[in-house]
Amino acid sequence: MASKRLALVVCISCVCFWLLPSETLIAQTKPPVPAPEKVIIDTDIGDDVDDAFAVGLAFASNEVKIIGFTSAWGDTPLRSQMLDRLLCATGRSDIPVATGIITESKTSFSQSAWAKAGIERQHPDAVTFLLDQVKKNPGQITLVSIAPLTNIGAAIDQDAQTFSKLKRVVVMGGSIRKGYDTRASAGPDPQYNIYSDISAARKLFLSGVPIYLMPLDSTIIPLGEVMREQLFTASTPLTDALTLLYQQWSQSYRLVTPTLFDAVPVAYVIRPELCPTTPLFISVDNKRYTREASGPANVQACLRSDTQQFLQFYMSRLLTQRPAGTEECRRKY
Repeated sequence: MASKRLALVVCISCVCFWLLPSETLIAQTKPPVPAPEKVIIDTDIGDDVDDAFAVGLAFASNEVKIIGFTSAWGDTPLRSQMLDRLLCATGRSDIPVATGIITESKTSFSQSAWAKAGIERQHPDAVTFLLDQVKKNPGQITLVSIAPLTNIGAAIDQDAQTFSKLKRVVVMGGSIRKGYDTRASAGPDPQYNIYSDISAARKLFLSGVPIYLMPLDSTIIPLGEVMREQLFTASTPLTDALTLLYQQWSQSYRLVTPTLFDAVPVAYVIRPELCPTTPLFISVDNKRYTREASGPANVQACLRSDTQQFLQFYMSRLLTQRPAGTEECRRKY
């Protein structure tokens, strides 16, 4: 009798399980959503337009929590002013901006007119801000570097121990096997973010912090006319800002097709499978090249990416996410 009762209970349990709604079963088996990746983005936004496209991708991605922006290279106060305006336009004025070290730059600040229309205000020092955030979040922050590495070199000089507590640094920089001419036979080239401050680049490569390098080999991804038209006619605050910034860049540089160099490291943080990496030992030589050499790997380098796969991901993010500024922001600008 006991065995028959047990069999009946088991049978009823099975029936109840199979009668559960499919949504309940999915909820029970669905893995937990990981916490957003904490990032600080160090950017020379305002020269080439790819920085703005990279920042736009970060805004449109819930997988990252932007702890702050640090402006880098050249007229850093104006870059901070530009970031303030972009943050306001997209409803993200909660994100702090810190101003990096002012340097001489021979590159045209192509989007300066848009930046100057922003509101001037004081910002904290970028190096201090970066180190303070690492102290508050040891082992948790990914630093995304899409600029010459001056702020990073200064942070290492100021407090290498704290800098070493970064989770990792994801860098757009260098040229390992291919350069601006994407044919492998043409070989690598000195790359702007590295050669602008070779000393800082060498400090980073020797810092011992995990480095994920996105060189020219994998970041020459053009944004063609059809996709530009899709973005520029989407009529969101973010895409409207990108449209104006693109127009100013195009007029200044006399170019039509932007290359999304700096969007690749941001995409890597969100979807690392878009840019598979290879462990390498990299050094910077006196001719400003990033060279492969023998030795224990100090970077994970992405040497190849799939352009179509990347653009499909990029476009889907910017066309489906709609960050919007406040009424106060619209009145300001």
